[in-house]
Amino acid sequence: MKKFTISAGAVVLGALAYQWLKPRRTFATQVAVITGGSRGLGLALARRLGRELADLALISRDEEELAKAKEELDGYGTMVTTWPCDLQNERELSATFEKIGKRFGLIDLLINNAGEIMVGPFDAMSRKDFETALAVHFWAPLNATLAAIPYLQRAASPRIINIVSVGGRVAVPHMAPYCASKFALAGLSDALRAELAMKRISVTTVSPGLMRTGSHKNALFKGAHKKEFGWFSLGAATPLFSMDADRAARQIVRAAWKNQPALTISMAARALILAQALAPNCLARMMKLVARFLPTMPPEGGTEVRTGWESQSGISPSVLTAPADNATERFNEKR
Repeated sequence: MKKFTISAGAVVLGALAYQWLKPRRTFATQVAVITGGSRGLGLALARRLGRELADLALISRDEEELAKAKEELDGYGTMVTTWPCDLQNERELSATFEKIGKRFGLIDLLINNAGEIMVGPFDAMSRKDFETALAVHFWAPLNATLAAIPYLQRAASPRIINIVSVGGRVAVPHMAPYCASKFALAGLSDALRAELAMKRISVTTVSPGLMRTGSHKNALFKGAHKKEFGWFSLGAATPLFSMDADRAARQIVRAAWKNQPALTISMAARALILAQALAPNCLARMMKLVARFLPTMPPEGGTEVRTGWESQSGISPSVLTAPADNATERFNEKR
């Protein structure tokens, strides 16, 4: 019995030692393409992959933001390339991926991250708002995936990460275009997972809740702009509802390595998705109640679009929104 105990202990210690000493898998020398990689969560992901010495290809519309991101990421000692591109332009997007493919020869990881948030009551939204949201959150990821597949198939273990958001799993009042388009991306991502497996391409659907990236300042607002920006900023700043983007990036990269089919980030997001699955009628009633407390459409105007920077008030920025506001410069979300 004593010998058995000693042997069992040796096995356990040996296993722990192996886990501790074995080389940790990284994305070193692998090619990672990140849409919306110049700021926000995309920049957090680029930093995480840069630390692992991945070769980075960052795609964004803003050349100045790309240059600033590259200047920082070059410090990690890995190859960083930037690719200005309007993801809503299918021809331009395809040409960009062709250039990336020729530059690197293959793509190991595609992260469809680029996004745009519009907040406001349904009455303030136009058909064009929904079309734009679908162009950014559905058509752009689909076109990027189609353009990347030939180069992904050249990789030993190709992966696609689609950043969906909890808004693609649970509809939130005053974010109709965003939620509708993210629901579309969630369906696409889950459908592609099964079919692309035959091409050896892994697909991970990521559903994060609110994150403290400072992106609330560059979000778009309609209706009573200052009030809409106020409640949205409070949600983005409250630790109960939001989380640090660097922490989220770590979880996403880990999920990519594990070929994890789905990842939900933050307890609040998990609780909402669980409530949607187990008690959809109860959640629907709660959302109706929430909508009653959100700002109403102003008597005049309200259909014009303003950024968070243009919608500031006594509520935001303030000490209440400081955790989110302080992340603005850190994640390259300045005006």
